Amino acid sequence: QVQLVESGGGLVHPGGSLKLSCAASESSFSSYAIMGWYRQAPGKQRDLVATITSGSSTNYADSVKGRFTISRDNAKNTVYLQMNSLKPEDTAVFYCNTVPWGANYWGQGTQVTVSS
Repeated sequence: QVQLVESGGGLVHPGGSLKLSCAASESSFSSYAIMGWYRQAPGKQRDLVATITSGSSTNYADSVKGRFTISRDNAKNTVYLQMNSLKPEDTAVFYCNTVPWGANYWGQGTQVTVSS
């Protein structure tokens, strides 16, 4: 079974940047799947914020458009999320998964906290 492992979260000041990584355990998994980054803030539902196709076409939620960039390295089976100009409202646990999401693919996520 494929495992997705997120990393790269942390505490950052407003306006700062972070780059998240999502590594797939199975070779070539991320190269054929449409992948997405999701986030879940405390007390809120889990939302999809960015997607990338196998051909690297991307799409973003309005709340992150122009600030976040999703990318993928198929040779490394890894999907990235570059986050710039971070805001306190970006504070959440970030997860990667396929689009649509697969119940068996949720990992532990990585915490992003934006605070002064």
